[in-house]
Amino acid sequence: MELPVIWFIAIAVLWIGYFVLEGFDFGVGTLLPVIGKDNTDRRVMINAIGPVWDGNEVWLITAGGAMFAAFPAWYASLFSGFYLPLLLILLALIVRGVAFEYRGKIDTDRWRAWWDRAIVFGSALPAFLWGVAFANIVRGVAMDADHIVTAGLLDLLSPYALLGGLTTLSLFTLHGAVFLTLKTGGAVRARARTAVTATAFAAVPAGAAFLIWTQLAYGAPWTLPFAAVAAIAPVLGALLAVQGKEGWSFTTTALAIGAAAITLFGSLYPDVLPSTTDPAYSLTVANASSAPYTLTVMTWVAVVFLPIVIAYQAWSYWVFRKRITREHIEPTPAYGDGGSDAGTAATGPVPLPRGTG
Repeated sequence: MELPVIWFIAIAVLWIGYFVLEGFDFGVGTLLPVIGKDNTDRRVMINAIGPVWDGNEVWLITAGGAMFAAFPAWYASLFSGFYLPLLLILLALIVRGVAFEYRGKIDTDRWRAWWDRAIVFGSALPAFLWGVAFANIVRGVAMDADHIVTAGLLDLLSPYALLGGLTTLSLFTLHGAVFLTLKTGGAVRARARTAVTATAFAAVPAGAAFLIWTQLAYGAPWTLPFAAVAAIAPVLGALLAVQGKEGWSFTTTALAIGAAAITLFGSLYPDVLPSTTDPAYSLTVANASSAPYTLTVMTWVAVVFLPIVIAYQAWSYWVFRKRITREHIEPTPAYGDGGSDAGTAATGPVPLPRGTG
């Protein structure tokens, strides 16, 4: 197998890792005002993702860096043509990260309410826009012979792209609700289980419609089984969550996200960014890749360092594996002139995660 193809697969794997891991972060943030009935409940939810959310974003940085190094023409056309949506995603992620850190700095309801809104905004907007972006990548955009994207913002908001955004938003929200049933206890866990059923009513039809559209319009014969798994898995995940089998439920929703991503990347190959202006202008795995020497160096670097990164992140999840309940949320000394109710994220000697105010 040629190196450009290997790196196309590797980039797909990195995006799958990002969507599976950051997906439940987005879901928890989106559900913050729904499941968190008071400040303590919301702190339980935030503490559930507190130790891992910023680590999950490393997958995004790695995926973007791999695209830049392995397929610079793809990276250049994509990030220039999708400038506004990607800028909005970046700003939303920054706002969300700041909100995690700042919501507990002053002990007033008004202060926390504004930062809670920022968490919801910073979670729901990227969850929606990632679906819009990848739907447009698969569908193709207007692009000239110099690989400059000429499509405007309204061109990116086609019915197919909007359905893709609704699919990722609803599926990530379902994934986040399932994560809360697995990671929390008490009232938050009970309400999260109810939210699983409610979000499944949105995620299942939206996902099925989007996957059918993708398979019929752009899919290859070998992507059909993955599209079927992605459409069916959320139903099974919701049923398992209701039955109290949270671990299997989380595995199933993660499988749905992974299978959906495989369907998209499989439908895209051998292109990396199709041109709707003229198929001859499309960027492909062959004409968008870096030189063989660059790909060889990248391969050796990935072989050495990627297992270390994965092992460290797996260790982090193991350390912070315990359930979180309201009993674990205790007041701490105030910051400055105001008070803060930042609490611990796990039982015993487990260290306090970042962003748990």
